[in-house]
Amino acid sequence: MTSNSTDLLRPDDEAFMKRCLELGLKGEGRVAPNPMVGSVVVHRGRIIGEGWHERYGGPHAEVNAIGSVLETELLPESTLYVNLEPCSHFGKTPPCADLIVSRNIPRVVVGCLDPNEKVSGRGIARLEEAGVRVTIGVLGADSEKLNEAFMTSHRKGRPFVALKTAQTLDGRIATVMGLSKWITGQESRREVHRLRSRYDAVMCGASTVMADDAELTVRHCEGRQPLRVLLDRRLQVPIESRIYNGEAKTIVFAARSEADPCLVNRFEERGVEVVTVGESGGSLDLGEVFAELHRRQVLSVMVEGGSRLSASLVRAGLVDKYYVFIAPKLFGGDGLAPFASLDVVHPGQPVRMRFAGCTMFGEDLMVEAYSI
Repeated sequence: MTSNSTDLLRPDDEAFMKRCLELGLKGEGRVAPNPMVGSVVVHRGRIIGEGWHERYGGPHAEVNAIGSVLETELLPESTLYVNLEPCSHFGKTPPCADLIVSRNIPRVVVGCLDPNEKVSGRGIARLEEAGVRVTIGVLGADSEKLNEAFMTSHRKGRPFVALKTAQTLDGRIATVMGLSKWITGQESRREVHRLRSRYDAVMCGASTVMADDAELTVRHCEGRQPLRVLLDRRLQVPIESRIYNGEAKTIVFAARSEADPCLVNRFEERGVEVVTVGESGGSLDLGEVFAELHRRQVLSVMVEGGSRLSASLVRAGLVDKYYVFIAPKLFGGDGLAPFASLDVVHPGQPVRMRFAGCTMFGEDLMVEAYSI
């Protein structure tokens, strides 16, 4: 296999792969649990066809790109670019690798391999067996990042988890009285809603929902409504709360030992699904919660939790990414910190992460970071 080949690289390969990534992003919020994929067909430096995976169950990017080519006689002299390895198995659609071979396309440039065990390396092998020249790894890091949720789902067997916090400059998420509306401004809140629309699910704990009567829907921008996931061990959030308003599908995770069957029936009559799981240390077993979401093909979850849920996720090693919105305000030391105890006793033993960028939203600063 010619993985990460450099002898086949051409000066414009990165530019065409960048176009694939731009096209793939158009499928955001529409293709999960499939990955976001874009593809272009290039003949002598000119794009003659392009496409992307537009919806789950629909044709893949390579199919749409090849199908858009009007000058089909040029295909045997062209290069196909795609940010993810072409599939080699029958799923909801036929194998893309077979289509590429059948159209006599002589060269394929791939951003990164597909971690799905049904594909992983097999698509490349199918192409090379047919004599197609394959170059892998062009803008590989960017290709992986575009589909970080898909990659995590297949590699770790759980959803990609992002933790979002809104805090003051001195690191407080609420006042001494527990009040938090509104720490950040309207522009930040609009961005949070945009982020919600990008994730398959939004998760919150019972205490946060009861404190804010949180709705967890997308309202300040256009976009899909994510699945709402509530962690409520004893089903104590009142059924009249806004999170149960029916505007988005909602799942409540409760403890097997605590869930009253009569109360469960009331929730389910309201159209709210209740899933019971085990407990660990007096709290819901988060590993079991995310395993169940993975089973339901939820690729990504954004958590908007309080300090206890946030700390529990960090201690369990379940957070992949952080969105930290920082307002230019001070609440002082008697305010509520964003994390409960993380059991860090020495400066050399912190929970580590790497910064990935920062953006201003109005007066607020949003910092992105990844766990390492």
